Amino acid sequence: MRKIKKAIITAADFGVDFLPATKAMPKEMLPIVDTPVIQFVIEEALASGIEEILIISGKNKSTIGNHFDRNIHLEKMLSDKDDHEKLAILAKSDVPNIHYIRQAYPDGLGDAILHAESFVGDEPFVILLGDDIMPNEVPLTKTLMNLYEAYQKPVISMMKTGLEKLAQSGVVEVSNAIGETLFGISHVFEKAGSSVVSNDLGIIGRYVMTPDIFPKLHSLSAQGKPELQLTDAIEALNKEQDVLAYEYQGKRYDVGDKYGLLIANIELGMKHKETAQPLVEYLKELSKQLKQE
Repeated sequence: MRKIKKAIITAADFGVDFLPATKAMPKEMLPIVDTPVIQFVIEEALASGIEEILIISGKNKSTIGNHFDRNIHLEKMLSDKDDHEKLAILAKSDVPNIHYIRQAYPDGLGDAILHAESFVGDEPFVILLGDDIMPNEVPLTKTLMNLYEAYQKPVISMMKTGLEKLAQSGVVEVSNAIGETLFGISHVFEKAGSSVVSNDLGIIGRYVMTPDIFPKLHSLSAQGKPELQLTDAIEALNKEQDVLAYEYQGKRYDVGDKYGLLIANIELGMKHKETAQPLVEYLKELSKQLKQE
């Protein structure tokens, strides 16, 4: 049995929903309080036991690489000041064994994953999408890795999103229940309207895949569709071997849109030691004002 050691993190889209902020700064570097979005994703992978990470990036994304590299001058300045607290914060972003590949143009999640084929080789691997943050006592990635170890089958994560959200995500229709939160899959498809689905289970950004997904992606790529979707490849793979779906019931922040990023900043800001007290006090006062209006 091959141990999962490698992770792919996608960070190639232009982030146009966040313009003008993302004109010169990668969307993945937008902060939640004081931490870039992508650092939350990296920390989840590392906490799950991942040893090597490949970031699929795009143009104007060099800031991501700089962030996870060491800054010797800054370290020296903090060391000279004996600022051990800031040095410890800085050390969290000094992550070894991160590799980068540039996707010339964001042409679908499937195309991004194809860029990682040589990195993956013949090993199982995880995929983490940078738009999803799932703070959980047991990382969602670790849960999926444990399920792969137990069943030796690819596993995707899903959760109830509400039918109105399915037009922005992949959709899962489940078949047999294997456990309370684990299911077989009847169909997987992309961005469906609520009129054509029987449930509101949307795919969220964590997957465990095997190299068997790559022939499916190559076959779909040869068809010349406008975008190469990972969901189409998973659907094709599921016809030949079982792909499992895990229903996540924890907290999720969809930071791929403005509202989701704002909510993440508020809720995580309420837990941050420097911002928790003044933010809670402000929100209480704001709540009083809103009730009076």
